[in-house]
Amino acid sequence: MLISAKAVADAIRTSLGPRGMDKMIRSGKGETIITNDGSTLLKRMSVLHPTAKMLVNLSNAQDVEAGDGTTSVVVICGSLLGAADRLLSKGIHPSVISDAFQGAAAEAVRILHDMSQPISLSDTAALLQAANTSLSSKIVSQYSNLLGPMAVNAVTKTIDIKTADNVDLKNVRIIKKVGGTIEDSELVDGLVLTQTALKNAGGPVRMEKAKIGLIQFQLSPPKPDVSYRGEASRTT
Repeated sequence: MLISAKAVADAIRTSLGPRGMDKMIRSGKGETIITNDGSTLLKRMSVLHPTAKMLVNLSNAQDVEAGDGTTSVVVICGSLLGAADRLLSKGIHPSVISDAFQGAAAEAVRILHDMSQPISLSDTAALLQAANTSLSSKIVSQYSNLLGPMAVNAVTKTIDIKTADNVDLKNVRIIKKVGGTIEDSELVDGLVLTQTALKNAGGPVRMEKAKIGLIQFQLSPPKPDVSYRGEASRTT
């Protein structure tokens, strides 16, 4: 049980740090991804063991809560599991090890609170520094001057700075387009539709100060209702 989880942690350990190596993952559909992000690596890996899947869930929780540190949290957890395995081999009862870990976690939280510095969401300079620090370990670190302000602006536009204490990243949508470069990235303060029905019909591509209407049908042409016999079904 501990061996499988530790193996997952060791697999992404080499992607951590300034000398961390990127991993190339090829999916069953032929899609190739190059990344050193722990959350992305674990999502793409075919993890079957229940204990190893807990590390995947841990990385996802870290990504949702903090948006960074997905590799570090898995590596730390793997090291703790390795230490627990050594303690078990010495005959120490699992409940004693669990209680000790709980006490160590509480002390670690206290130390982090003492050394932490509060940051206001209106402090743009501090937010930019945090975003650029997070990008420093990514492949796109050389584009931090472009992506850092873009990330900060995307987050601050989706919340009320005076009352918000957290950010729901689902409110920020990322649309990828093949063939472009990172310099082509832009932040759109509004709604972006990926449908091409209006464009194919000779409609406008961009609208400014447009009136938005809520519709209850899809923009793309509906698929024909075909019966199992291969004939179009009819309703009266």
